[in-house]
Amino acid sequence: MSTASSDRAIITDSLGVGLATGAYGVSFGALATAAGMSIWQACAMSLLMFTGASQFAYVGVIASGGSPLAGAVTSVLLGGRNLFYGLSLARLLDVRGWRRPLAAQLVIDESTAMAVTRPTAHQARLAFYWTGGAVFVLWNLFTFLGALAGTAIGDPRDFGLDAAVGAAFLALLWPRLDSAITRGVAILAAAIALGLVPLSPAGVPIIVGGGLALLAGLLLQKRAGAHDD
Repeated sequence: MSTASSDRAIITDSLGVGLATGAYGVSFGALATAAGMSIWQACAMSLLMFTGASQFAYVGVIASGGSPLAGAVTSVLLGGRNLFYGLSLARLLDVRGWRRPLAAQLVIDESTAMAVTRPTAHQARLAFYWTGGAVFVLWNLFTFLGALAGTAIGDPRDFGLDAAVGAAFLALLWPRLDSAITRGVAILAAAIALGLVPLSPAGVPIIVGGGLALLAGLLLQKRAGAHDD
């Protein structure tokens, strides 16, 4: 396959990933307004935070009666994985100067996965920017549309949206659980979080469960690195 053909294939795949992932923004926008956020608050979160799992986690904490601080802590714990993505992508993308913060905003699961599997640095950069850019544009667009719809339907409990945060979060998370170890960590974290629900204030179970998952991920990564050495 020629270079031009390879580039077109990468761009096509990236746009497909962008559309599939960005469509979840409708759910986030609707659920965010159902949890009490305004349209502009939901849009600002997608624009600035731009990490779906963390955004759904924040809305989940708020919807369950937790404080904004508890939601923020949960979001930071879940978003911590992007730091490790950035470290692995830094050498591959070789971004310098004022472009670094712009590239950092596009470091998400999808753009990372599309980039690290490419055989050349050129293809990696192409996949990263096209995937990240497509997801960013469509996620923000669909967040706005979802938030508009969420404010138009009235009481979200009449449509079950108050119970849909967990389902949407699970739908976004499930494709990442691609091994027995990651599924085991997720099940253990969920079990501990559920066990803490009747014993602690709203938001605390998610923080503890998310912290456990992050700690397990760090330990597993360290162990894998030791084996590689």
